[in-house]
Amino acid sequence: MLHLIGLGLGDIKDVTVKGLEIIRKCDRVYLETYTSILPTELQNLEQFYQRPILEADRELVENNADEILPKSKEENVAFLVVGDPFGATTHSDLVLRARKENLQVNVVHNASILNAAGCCGLQLHRFGEIVSIPYWTENWQPSSFYEKILHNRQRNLHTLCLLDIKVKEPTLESLMKKKKEYMPPKFMTVSEAAAQLIEILEKQTEDRVLQDSISFAELKDSSTVIGLARVGWDDQRIAACSLREMTLLDLGPPLHCMVIPATSLNSIEARYLAFIERDFLKKQKNKNE
Repeated sequence: MLHLIGLGLGDIKDVTVKGLEIIRKCDRVYLETYTSILPTELQNLEQFYQRPILEADRELVENNADEILPKSKEENVAFLVVGDPFGATTHSDLVLRARKENLQVNVVHNASILNAAGCCGLQLHRFGEIVSIPYWTENWQPSSFYEKILHNRQRNLHTLCLLDIKVKEPTLESLMKKKKEYMPPKFMTVSEAAAQLIEILEKQTEDRVLQDSISFAELKDSSTVIGLARVGWDDQRIAACSLREMTLLDLGPPLHCMVIPATSLNSIEARYLAFIERDFLKKQKNKNE
């Protein structure tokens, strides 16, 4: 059987009791290492789970997934995912591959950023389409994620923005040489994401591509946004400020994500957001003093 087991977000002990019992009985245990990070070393996981752990990077999961699957109907394999097993589409592909081989699949769910983002005080049932904000390059600067944010705001929905992660990414030079060398890990911050959004807004202002009929939903540099860092970790941080202020904000180490609130909030959301904003201003004042 193939077991997909969610580990939760911020602590080695966030794994469910059910998940832990399964891990300790498996013949092979893989940890997916390219869609998120855990606040501990691999050896600490091995000690806690009482099992040796194999790292499953992007290349293994996306190009050689068959190596992960059980080799017989008697073998049990655990595939560990930070957050929830279905937080990334590649994990669904792994399930389909197992089904094709007539292997049994068991899924143990856990908390993920998709529900833990509710810690910012905005109600989960009011979130629209989730967007991913990629790192721009000199020759590639997509803006489709902004269009999705705008569509959510037109429907008075919040937007969860997942920020780019670069882990074990091959360099362009190594691809050309067919000898893989990898770039250092890189994790987008809320300030970098906000800066890219500001660039899009400034360009759209110049081009005047927005129609008056949707101008009420337009994001402005003065619009309030929420930055989240290390959600579920002991050092979790939340800050609410204008998009322009967010470009200057340092929320510390990864992982970060950002929430764009809807155009109007209900009374509970408004009170919660006001609390976060006051807390942010208080901390900024103390920092400056």
